[in-house]
Amino acid sequence: MKIKSIYQLREVAGEHMVVSTGADENAFNGVIMLNGTGAFLWKLLEEGAERDELIKKVLEEYEVDEETATIGVDDFINDIKNANLFE
Repeated sequence: MKIKSIYQLREVAGEHMVVSTGADENAFNGVIMLNGTGAFLWKLLEEGAERDELIKKVLEEYEVDEETATIGVDDFINDIKNANLFE
């Protein structure tokens, strides 16, 4: 999985936001706000990380159990898919 290259993660005043930098006619035209975990996952997805790798990285980075990590990653992936932000 990989995020479309027209979407960029920016940090402004300590806040993480995703903006569209391209002229794709189907591009989301607003701003998506992410918390720290969302920004962490976003960066991994920009590099093409797959679901299992995302779960592994969450388990390494945060003090959560595997079920919680899996649910969180799956929810995040579904949100990104529903917003049509994947290539």
